[in-house]
Amino acid sequence: MITIHPLISYQATQELIAKVPQSTDAEFNEACDVASQTYKTWREVPISTRDRIAEAITLEHGKSLIDAKGDVFRGYEVVEHAASFTSLAQGESLENVARGVDLYSYRVPLGVTAGICPFNFPAMVPLWMYPLAITLGNTYVLKPSEKVAGAANILIDLLKESGVPDGVVNVVQGGAPTVTNICTHKDIRAISFVGGDKAGEYIYTTGSAHGKRVQSNMGAKNHAIVMPDADKEDTINALIGACFGSTGQRCMAISVAVIVGDAQQWIPEIVERSRKLTIGPGSGNYDIAPLITKESKQRVENLIGTAEKQGAKLLLDGRGVVVKGYEKGNFVGQSVIDHVSPGMSVYDEEIFGPVMVIVRANTLQEAIDLINSNKYGNGTAIFTKNGHVARKFQHEIEATQIGINLPIPVPLPMFSFTGGKGSFRGVSNFYGKGAVSFYTQWKTITARWKEETDEAQKMQTHFPTMK
Repeated sequence: MITIHPLISYQATQELIAKVPQSTDAEFNEACDVASQTYKTWREVPISTRDRIAEAITLEHGKSLIDAKGDVFRGYEVVEHAASFTSLAQGESLENVARGVDLYSYRVPLGVTAGICPFNFPAMVPLWMYPLAITLGNTYVLKPSEKVAGAANILIDLLKESGVPDGVVNVVQGGAPTVTNICTHKDIRAISFVGGDKAGEYIYTTGSAHGKRVQSNMGAKNHAIVMPDADKEDTINALIGACFGSTGQRCMAISVAVIVGDAQQWIPEIVERSRKLTIGPGSGNYDIAPLITKESKQRVENLIGTAEKQGAKLLLDGRGVVVKGYEKGNFVGQSVIDHVSPGMSVYDEEIFGPVMVIVRANTLQEAIDLINSNKYGNGTAIFTKNGHVARKFQHEIEATQIGINLPIPVPLPMFSFTGGKGSFRGVSNFYGKGAVSFYTQWKTITARWKEETDEAQKMQTHFPTMK
């Protein structure tokens, strides 16, 4: 396998711990060539034969060790599910559609496929991609984020140790030039992407323009509705965990709390509990770890700074946090902003940091209408004890991944990750049955076997009707 072992920087101290190379065009083309050649043999392999990582994630990304272990575990779930793809990849058949004519279809691999990964889940997202693609008979070109490239190399080393042949999965490194190469290379048939809007739109439009399938999961602004009848303790804990976990750097974070009616009386308690969260380096399993880069820290603090200027109320300000011993770290503390409305920067933009935005609503319908008017549709949640309210919510809401009395409703691998609206470009979603559709194409055969006593088929120039 072609792997380029990168080296990276540490968020808590700004010390340089490694450098990530930019793959040259020659190296990139070599990876694609190897994948193309290996595909010829890999496609014929039957489907049925096909806490070092967490520590590397904590070092490169900065997230807490326990969160990094969750990152790895959710990826492994998809790997385990890939072992059951013999049933999901089955074809279809219909006998005797006409006299002596049978019709059957089966799924075949596409060829060389590729994945472009984000920084926030260095293990989970790659494991959403290549295990399913190669299980279905494709070869793969994987580009990890240049910010956290080391974890992917460990995964590929483990893949090699497991007996997967060289050339089935190939790692390329770098930034925008590598992305463009993936979008335009003639041998690549399909591209998976998870990341921000700008990159996602570019990859979708450029890849599609070059005849490739693209599944592009992009930005999000996930809302949770809090009804007055909700379990108070459970709801507050869930909101805080879903908002500030992973330092808010996840596309399924609940970053907007839409608090309805009398539940607004809980806001002071939400603030006080949030204030008690601990801040420190990921190696210490603190509640809030550093952000990925110095630029991310500056962007989050700048957005917090716009809140009161635009009419919101800053109840908890996490700017200017300094952690002893890690004074140069990319730390932003937990922040809570109340009386937010659409049109404010902290509402309209995906902050991707430890910031809870609170919008007040008078009724359930007002809350639903607010969420549906947002351009994103990745995930949403509601907290209530009323079954009718929950059913109305799940029926009317336009976001496509819904939690009822739980936040961050990321589906298990046997389902698909089904982000929608402005959060997704493409047709087939990640993992589950969506991955089978994305990484394969149908081959359909119509076969006629006439008996010796049958008359010869008469010549005809019209379109056959199977009669």
